[in-house]
Amino acid sequence: MPVLEIDGVKLPQSMSIARFLAKQFNLAGKDNLEQAKVDTVVDTMIDAMDKLGPIRRQADEVKKQADMQQFLADVLPKHLQNLEILANAYSNDGPFFVGNDLTWCDLFVYDMLETILQIDDSVLSQYSWLQRNRQEVEKQPNIAAYLQNRLKTPF
Repeated sequence: MPVLEIDGVKLPQSMSIARFLAKQFNLAGKDNLEQAKVDTVVDTMIDAMDKLGPIRRQADEVKKQADMQQFLADVLPKHLQNLEILANAYSNDGPFFVGNDLTWCDLFVYDMLETILQIDDSVLSQYSWLQRNRQEVEKQPNIAAYLQNRLKTPF
């Protein structure tokens, strides 16, 4: 379990840590409404990943493959479509989910999609806004440096 310690106070739970750090580094949204929009995008991505988790832990390889195919064909597209709908509503026609600035939901979705793209590198082929968002996230100087130097981990 991840734990962040600040001034002797331990904060467990990855989403609590992410929200705390987003606020510390001005990636949470400019006001309460933007923060709620950011949380909506994150929660939408979590909904998709919650469906993937049990499949990844499935011991029966035949069932695992069948469940993964169903996830990729039926479940994931609904969540990706919902993300594009949210982007259309919140992005002000820009490349980031909320407003015209990078927020932690852009980073979170990018990271979660990295996992999914390891399974099937074509899942975003029908989602042009999500492709654009990924490209813009990758252009951020600190993100670009990290991506260039990170160790690749297998799914």
